[in-house]
Amino acid sequence: MTPSPPAAPARRRNAAPEPYDFRRPLTLSREHARHLSMALQRFARLWGTQLTTRLRALVQVSFEDVTLQTYDDHVASLPTPTGLFVCAGERGRGTALLQVPVPTTLVWVDYLFGGTGLGDDREGRELTEIETSVVRDLLGHALADLSYTFAPIMALELSVRSIQYNPQFVQAVAATDAVVVARFTIRIGEDRSDVATLMLPAEPVLAALRTDRAPDGAGPDSRESLAQAHAALERAVLEVPVEVAVRFTPRISHPRDVVDLQVGDVLPLSHPASRPLEVVVDDVVLAHAAAGTHGSRIACQVLSVEENHP
Repeated sequence: MTPSPPAAPARRRNAAPEPYDFRRPLTLSREHARHLSMALQRFARLWGTQLTTRLRALVQVSFEDVTLQTYDDHVASLPTPTGLFVCAGERGRGTALLQVPVPTTLVWVDYLFGGTGLGDDREGRELTEIETSVVRDLLGHALADLSYTFAPIMALELSVRSIQYNPQFVQAVAATDAVVVARFTIRIGEDRSDVATLMLPAEPVLAALRTDRAPDGAGPDSRESLAQAHAALERAVLEVPVEVAVRFTPRISHPRDVVDLQVGDVLPLSHPASRPLEVVVDDVVLAHAAAGTHGSRIACQVLSVEENHP
């Protein structure tokens, strides 16, 4: 006699149904998430480049994800204590919160003051007045990059107004209001990795994504007009005259060496004879070239082009 198969386990029931508010669906649509992710990825790259340049240390900022949640849920997920920079919008866009762990900001300060990036990991450590000023300046540049990357979506001009250390004491928006939360990983050198978050009020962001200002939200006529405007602007820029100069490496001299110059004096340059000259426009190095002649005129031959010029 074949034994009967064991009975299937009874399906567990949820303790209680969870209400769903159709007026505030806490899920980003695929298109909205894609537009936000593109802007936030560009911001992460710019932020990492800016920190690397200012700190003179390798800093990588990686965008991890963007979610839609209530403000209360976001605050509950933040560590305590932490560095919570309250940012106010210039055009009534509400209050944004940029959360960066205090030990991370202290590493920044240490690098800026010529240290080795040791920082200070003591629990409960708060920024001094000087350290706060330095970090606010760094974050001011980061917020300018954020404004640039969000320009295709909405005007987002933020500035740091204050710093708090306990998220529970900050009431940026109502507890049940929806907010857009982006998460980043900040890697400094090879040993340190921290998580930072950016919170924006969801209502103005989603409203902007639903309007024609969204990258793919415009109709065919609007997109064609925009393409024509871009082409006209590009043609106009290419016709603007600019002054191109070829120069040696500048030399630093004392005033006494300059005011007493006489005809026939020899002024040695610090430019090695084997090094190419710099091709510059508005003091920006665009290429390197070797000196030569072209018929009866002095000329230069371009040897290399700078890949990272503006």
